[in-house]
Amino acid sequence: MNRGADVNNKRLALPLSRRDFLRGSAATIGVAAASHAPAGPTSATPDLSCILLLLTGGPSQLETWATKPDAPAEVRGPFGSIATSVPGIRIGEHLPRMAAIAHRWALVRSVHHTAAPIHETGMQLLQTGRLGTPDRAPPHFGAVLAARFGPRRPGAPPFVILPARLGNLGVNVAHGQGAGCLGAAHEPVVVGPQHGAAFGDLCVQARRLVESGTRCVVLNMFDTLYDRVTWDCHADRRCLASTLDDYRRTLCPTFDQACATLIDDLHQRGLLPSTLVVAAGEFGRTPRLNRNGGRDHWPGVWSVLFAGGAVRGGQVIGASDKIGSEPARRPVRAEDIGATVQLAFGIEAEVGRPIAELFQ
Repeated sequence: MNRGADVNNKRLALPLSRRDFLRGSAATIGVAAASHAPAGPTSATPDLSCILLLLTGGPSQLETWATKPDAPAEVRGPFGSIATSVPGIRIGEHLPRMAAIAHRWALVRSVHHTAAPIHETGMQLLQTGRLGTPDRAPPHFGAVLAARFGPRRPGAPPFVILPARLGNLGVNVAHGQGAGCLGAAHEPVVVGPQHGAAFGDLCVQARRLVESGTRCVVLNMFDTLYDRVTWDCHADRRCLASTLDDYRRTLCPTFDQACATLIDDLHQRGLLPSTLVVAAGEFGRTPRLNRNGGRDHWPGVWSVLFAGGAVRGGQVIGASDKIGSEPARRPVRAEDIGATVQLAFGIEAEVGRPIAELFQ
């Protein structure tokens, strides 16, 4: 069991056993894939591809996309905010390249879920819209797209994971990265670990895959959370030792460079209108610093970025409250993210409410 339970807020401090998790999953499982009549934006096209940048560990909303400069120090954290290319939109100071291209992306600042505060629930809801059980698994939206449309070009793998499937995140259950009930024919192709490949290199590879005809690419920034620097910033000084200072030194600069370069590269090659880019973690972080100066798990609210496809850049949808603890405007459920991806492809998902404003 992941030791990253919230220590600041009682509603997330309850112990959770594997049995509790599976019992909750069984109550909400559904296995039907999306296949209704198209209800997407007017520019939805069967030639569309998707790249999901999965920011494993759950980046803090307060240090990235939804800063709170007027909040008390124990809420706002150690960093400031910067202006972007869009007047009125500010983001964390360690994302300057993303700030410079804010007119090309949109933020949803009110994503949340009410399931157990563990990585696996967020991963499943984000990628499949449902919680699975050991014997019944809903499909990743990439498998839905692969089953519905196939590759954009003959011979290309329709659904790819880079560089490896998610591994140990704390609880030994599925992470929502398979084809589930759609069957083995729609399982993703896993490229496999590549020695020395950095996040930026993998973003280049993701671009090359969609350029060659792959329908959906999932890039796992990390495949595990233990004994390495990740977004999971508990600062517990043991196997989950990542800190907010790691955000400043490596995590934010790495993501900032790689994601901005990916969006710029797609734009320069004329691929951005036909490539939907989503950057998301599985939850946010606690609105108050823990006793070690880190932040713990918090599915109460976090932010997700969209770019490309028919997304209208330069906008923010939804908002969190004054301390970044829950949605204050236009709540968006974690399962709405996959439904939104499918909306872009002209598919009406069977679970989740698409964020139609992104395309208006």
